[in-house]
Amino acid sequence: MEDKRQLDNLEYGEVNISNEVIGIIAGLAAKEVSGVAEMNSSLGVEISEIFGKKNYNKGVKIDIDSDNLITVNLNLIIDYGIVIPEICSKIQENVKKSIETMTEMEVCAININIQGIK
Repeated sequence: MEDKRQLDNLEYGEVNISNEVIGIIAGLAAKEVSGVAEMNSSLGVEISEIFGKKNYNKGVKIDIDSDNLITVNLNLIIDYGIVIPEICSKIQENVKKSIETMTEMEVCAININIQGIK
């Protein structure tokens, strides 16, 4: 996730937003939705957290195409009893709104993988 996307040049310089930052925005926006228990990730990420390295984009993968269109892939664990299609719709809306508001970049897809229930 070390790619960076340059936004339009500003009066005094340029602004670059890394994929990691977009991933953090997506992860935080997903966790704001009631019923999301936690983000899920790979074993390597879990081990790094044991040693004190906090991973704020855990369970998020960001892809940006040549037209600066963002695809978000989320790996989630949700609470038991939640209606999955309803929560996924809410997550997609919140993630899209958050990324587009904060970065002024367009989100073309938000793919959600429900990997567990708590």
